[in-house]
Amino acid sequence: MANQQERPVPSLFRFLVTVAVLAGAVYGAMWAVATYVEPQPREMSQVVPANRLTGK
Repeated sequence: MANQQERPVPSLFRFLVTVAVLAGAVYGAMWAVATYVEPQPREMSQVVPANRLTGK
């Protein structure tokens, strides 16, 4: 086995593995935020211009 030459990993395979690892990290971070962060409910008000209410 010492005489065998090491074959380099194809760049496409290396790219796909890198993209898969990054996608898994992003997915895991999104899951953690969605699971552990509770939104704070609060009131919201927004001024609506009169011309939107009348339809003109």
